[in-house]
Amino acid sequence: MMVSGPLFPDLPLTPSMRAVLAGMARAARPPLHTLTPAAARAAYEAGAGVLEIAPAALARVEDLHIPARDGARLPARLYAHGGRQAQPVLLYLHGGGFTIGSIATHDVLCRQLAHLSGAAVLSLGYRLAPEHRFPVASNDTWDALAWLARQAGALGLDASRIAIGGDSAGGTLAAAGAVMARDAGLKLALQLLFYPGTTAHQDTPSHARFERGPILDQAAIDWFFGNYIAEAEREDWRFAPLLAPDVDGVAPAWIGLAELDPLVDEGIAWADRLRMAGVAVDLEIYRGVTHEFIKMGRALPEARQAHRDAAHALRAAFGPE
Repeated sequence: MMVSGPLFPDLPLTPSMRAVLAGMARAARPPLHTLTPAAARAAYEAGAGVLEIAPAALARVEDLHIPARDGARLPARLYAHGGRQAQPVLLYLHGGGFTIGSIATHDVLCRQLAHLSGAAVLSLGYRLAPEHRFPVASNDTWDALAWLARQAGALGLDASRIAIGGDSAGGTLAAAGAVMARDAGLKLALQLLFYPGTTAHQDTPSHARFERGPILDQAAIDWFFGNYIAEAEREDWRFAPLLAPDVDGVAPAWIGLAELDPLVDEGIAWADRLRMAGVAVDLEIYRGVTHEFIKMGRALPEARQAHRDAAHALRAAFGPE
């Protein structure tokens, strides 16, 4: 594919972000939504590390399995530091439209969050669509969070200092998980959300503006959600956290958004909903970058800044040892 001029010339992309998009155009890989789910997962995994920073070395990286309510055993990976003191922990849900993504595709990101924050990170391999449709991923999230609260001490973690987080669809799961935790009386220190989806229908101005991308476009969103959820179920707040009956008393939030992203308005709306309920919110919008930018740290300084900002939010939420 020849790239004869700047892509998306009407968008205020940073030079580095524009260079990334030009490289993607030259690679001319088929859009994920034109593939089968299995092929899309393989393609996403193959490309996941191309723009990542070097993986941080940690004293403890341990693969686990977490029991789900239906008897399934969910894969998980714990990233932790050395030392004897019980560490605070972030339960992390990867992005990928509920259809792609894995512990492996978000390994570098989770390592970096653990490295920079000093906290442990537990990355969950929740079950994916279309083999497992809504609400399986949401159920897996809650089952893992409740298990973590029970088993933290046995893992050398601090059950009194737990946060939940994720990116994109994982951010949806994390936001809904924060509401579930409030309902169950489980106090969380933070909900850490990178460009979460929060609405039932993709009808915000940012969805219209970025209908053709970059990175994430309407065709891909339709494919992801078509795999995951029936139209009649979209009003369920576990898919659309903005429709939760109330958000009083949910965990405080750090929300990091990409300016040039179909989901940016949904993230702002979630921040506004929380603030109206008296929930403390720290909202950061990274200018000139797109969806998925946090996994492009080798190319984008904004990604590295977002890693630092998120880690700072975790340290502040967890407090001193």
